[in-house]
Amino acid sequence: METIELLERLAQSRGVAGQESAAAEVACAELKQYAESVAVDPMGSVTAVIKRGSPLVLLDAHLDEIGLIVTWLGDNGFLKAGAVGGVDRRLLIAQEVVILAEEPVEGVIASKPPHLLSAEEEKKVPKVDDLWIDTGYTSEELRKRVKLGDRIIFKSGFHKLLGGRVCSKALDDRAGVAAVLRALELLKNEPLSCGLAATFTCQEELGCLGAKTASYTVEPDLAVTVDVSFAHTPDAPEHKCGKLGGGTMIGISPTLDKGVSDALTALAQEKEIPYQLEVMGGLTSTNADSITVSRGGVKCGLLSIPLRYMHTPIETIDPADVESTARLMAEFVKKAGGKNA
Repeated sequence: METIELLERLAQSRGVAGQESAAAEVACAELKQYAESVAVDPMGSVTAVIKRGSPLVLLDAHLDEIGLIVTWLGDNGFLKAGAVGGVDRRLLIAQEVVILAEEPVEGVIASKPPHLLSAEEEKKVPKVDDLWIDTGYTSEELRKRVKLGDRIIFKSGFHKLLGGRVCSKALDDRAGVAAVLRALELLKNEPLSCGLAATFTCQEELGCLGAKTASYTVEPDLAVTVDVSFAHTPDAPEHKCGKLGGGTMIGISPTLDKGVSDALTALAQEKEIPYQLEVMGGLTSTNADSITVSRGGVKCGLLSIPLRYMHTPIETIDPADVESTARLMAEFVKKAGGKNA
């Protein structure tokens, strides 16, 4: 499958943190062509054994997306919601949403007309729990269709932009999932001298919870986790961002294994794979933080795909960065059975 088609299938599947089963089903279907075994663990993470052997290399990305959860059913078809993950509340007003009830219910986040805002309200971004979602149903109809705890996703299409770029909801981190799958495709006919596993983990947006249990189960010796990171826009500090289309971002951090980071950098140079460095002074705020301390410790590296407008319904990436990430992971795995980090 072409990268853009794969990205669309993954990103448009539904998988708010804690309720990732629909996205997991799509990921499992893709994984089965590469894996000896594929399973979904009790938390909802997808784990796959590609090849048994030692050392065992793990390729990881998180499956969940940010969203909302129904917290209150009001009158006249209105309901309240709480944030699931780091939702950018500046983008919430007037968004279309889908409530993932037994039968999905569409709604819009209510927007108070600017003419009616007080001077104080004009200065503030509303808190999530101050907003209402309008479904259009009567109170009775709403209570028949929607329950407290139902998850809510943004109603966002997948769009092809100029320059080959794409935007959608949930590219954080379905772009990472796509990169792992593309790496497995590149490795499909390679005679690997190491073991290989893959995990697509749940609940990263709630504190990298799925990575803790999945990596404990898999017991890797080496790991590379893939996430997204900030791509530069004119209103963002350039020194904290990567360049969209500039290649995979190799993480350097006190919490990441230096040998793995150095090996990834050397391979990118040797194989002429586009890359850029991302230096962090502490925790990476990715699954790598959990995988590194799994069991007795795992040598873990981090690759990130540059992404604009993180945690919004219009996350934007360049598929070329997915490809460079996949190529670098594949080269790392091929070398892991010999001299490695």
